[in-house]
Amino acid sequence: MARFIVAPQWQGSSSSRAMQLIDGAEAIAGDLPRASTTVLDAVPEAGDAHATGVHRLSALMRMRERIEDAVRAGSEPAIVVGGDCGVALGSVSAVAGDDLAVVWIDAHADLNTPVSSPSGAFHGMVLRAIAGEGEDLHRLEPGIAPARIVLAGTRALDAEERRFIEEHGVRVIAPADLADPEVLAEAVVATGASRVYVHIDLDVLDPAEVTGVALPEPFGAQTAEVVASVRRLRERLPLAGATLTEFSPSSPAASVDDLGTILRLIGALA
Repeated sequence: MARFIVAPQWQGSSSSRAMQLIDGAEAIAGDLPRASTTVLDAVPEAGDAHATGVHRLSALMRMRERIEDAVRAGSEPAIVVGGDCGVALGSVSAVAGDDLAVVWIDAHADLNTPVSSPSGAFHGMVLRAIAGEGEDLHRLEPGIAPARIVLAGTRALDAEERRFIEEHGVRVIAPADLADPEVLAEAVVATGASRVYVHIDLDVLDPAEVTGVALPEPFGAQTAEVVASVRRLRERLPLAGATLTEFSPSSPAASVDDLGTILRLIGALA
């Protein structure tokens, strides 16, 4: 049985709507089973970069510690609900091992470094940090090998992200290929991993499917196809943990329009 950890972090986002990530996390929390849900306190301060290329780093590090502690506090797989997608670092680090594959279902690869990032926002660097690279103070050591990383639904890449993917042969599944649930499952099984961590960023979906995202990208995945692909993947490999992130509704009232879609995705993970 899954348990839920709500991490209302906004400090990793580059969006002008970053503070609305707290509203999004709280809206989702309201529809989760209370007995199996832990809501973490948001870090109140914006945070300091500590002379690094990562904006608000000190706040990100504090939330990472809270997430790691919460994930490790139970034996069942934890689904961490953000907040920005930087929350995935703490969640993955709590369950990492050389038998783990990471599936990154996201319109963006999030494979920049502090040097290559156009914004300095950690949500564009988090998967690179999970791979063990980037800022020394805020990365996974040892990282998840690129051969154990699968990108799905990804369609907006910066030059450094393309270079990393090509150099390491990272598997990339286009949004249209998710129409066949076997494609994602086979790609993950081919990594040789015995457990899988699944990250879902809501902007992986086509903008017609969800409105409460700050950085929508056209030609995205369909909700039903993501749900079917995740369910099939879970039939093939045990779930070590998961994240669902980047819900930033324009208003609390507007969040209602997307909650049905979000709960379908959470249902596939849980």
